[in-house]
Amino acid sequence: MSGGLLVAGTTSDAGKSVLVAGLCRWLARRGVRVAPFKAQNMSNNSVVTADGGEIGRAQALQAAACGLEPSVRFNPVLLKPGGDRSSQVVVLGRAQGTVSALTYRERKAELFGTVLSTLDSLRADHEVVVCEGAGSPAEINLRATDIANMGLARAADLPVLVVGDIDRGGIFAHLFGTLALLDPADQALVAGFVVNKFRGDPALLAPGLRQIEALTGRPVHGVLPWREDLWLDAEDSLSYAADGVIGRPRPPVGTQWLRVAVVRLPRISNATDVEALACEPGVSVRFVTEPSRLADADLVVVPGSKATVADLAWLRSTGLADAVAAFDGPVLGVCGGFQMLGARIEDDVESGAGEVPGLGLLDVDVAFAPDKTLSRPRGTAFGEAVTGYEIHHGRVTRCGEAGLVGLADGTSEGALRGRVAGTHWHGLLENDAFRRAFLRWAAGHAGRDGFTPAPDTDFAARRVAQLDLLGDLVADHLDTDAVWRLIEGGAPAGLPVVPPAGAPEV
Repeated sequence: MSGGLLVAGTTSDAGKSVLVAGLCRWLARRGVRVAPFKAQNMSNNSVVTADGGEIGRAQALQAAACGLEPSVRFNPVLLKPGGDRSSQVVVLGRAQGTVSALTYRERKAELFGTVLSTLDSLRADHEVVVCEGAGSPAEINLRATDIANMGLARAADLPVLVVGDIDRGGIFAHLFGTLALLDPADQALVAGFVVNKFRGDPALLAPGLRQIEALTGRPVHGVLPWREDLWLDAEDSLSYAADGVIGRPRPPVGTQWLRVAVVRLPRISNATDVEALACEPGVSVRFVTEPSRLADADLVVVPGSKATVADLAWLRSTGLADAVAAFDGPVLGVCGGFQMLGARIEDDVESGAGEVPGLGLLDVDVAFAPDKTLSRPRGTAFGEAVTGYEIHHGRVTRCGEAGLVGLADGTSEGALRGRVAGTHWHGLLENDAFRRAFLRWAAGHAGRDGFTPAPDTDFAARRVAQLDLLGDLVADHLDTDAVWRLIEGGAPAGLPVVPPAGAPEV
């Protein structure tokens, strides 16, 4: 059996995903055959794998850190929220119905068998598997049916590192409280801590580190510094400000900026589609949640959605639907956003709403099918070769527009009418030559003659550079010898139990 490690977090967005990616990159550089694993992910940000399934984007990024193609084995259970109380369940890459929080608990025993067998297969094929927990391991209301945190660690005998985000404040209470709420058998596997997103003088933090080590009997294995350039491939839309700028905009190559407003839908999916735009000099990309934010925009993007009809109703209730319809500049719709821009949506599958009028910016009708389209197609758009990936239930049943993407068989995908474009393809903007052509098209329709696309932005290289940075941070700021001992030998015996050591019966 190979070595393994589970990275848990004091909270959601504490840094689990990036720490796992960094550990994977560090190990891969050492020549270790390493793979990532997240038993259960809850995210609408997903990708299509080489084996034809669907997994969380974070696991695809972690796979890239290992030098691997994404595989359904890296994320056997994916929950895609379609509302506050229901989620689509994706098992080994394939959708298997919709559950509520309560009905999902009834399926966990069955799914846990899939999780453990999948992890076993990965450990048989790799020297090390680095696992990522979900949320917090101290969610005491969920511990009895947990399959992603301490339930997984116990079943697979994995040592656990707990990472906390010091930028949120209260990290020592987070670390101590997380450990203290676990029962003794769970605590026995928690082997140490990692502090994430530290700014300032490390000497000021040192007394707190010594105290938390004395209080818990566990070492802090490292303090990762804050790096503002770590923003690509966010795990989910919660990582973005509700109404803020994406990335770190750089000065324009020409004399003018291009301002992009991305509608932040309540059930937004694949929000990372617009990150490639945010990598471009002179392009300022901002999420917006109300109509006035479109007043000074040059380009509006309506992104993907896990609940197209519900988010279209939200657009109408907020006044954003009217604002998008009245906007006189270029508009791009991606996946669910493309469907919203059309004339009519027929949905008896996702929402059960039947026929719903779209915004009418494109002469396109869409009907939802029970089976989900999952593909990684190729084509040509704006004269440039492009690739992308599709994840959707909606099918175009009628299109009275020119296509946006030309396909090898002579057919087309998406729609293009003047200043309005739509596509079901995620990842389209990651194609460098196409993105430059698209920006020229958008700037032309926006009247931004002074905007010039940079000739040399390489999005794939930016992603690789981020993975290398994560590997550097692990190598430079973690006690990697101690981490390697955990991977090889597991949690040390005799770790002290911290009271109250579990939640009392009530």
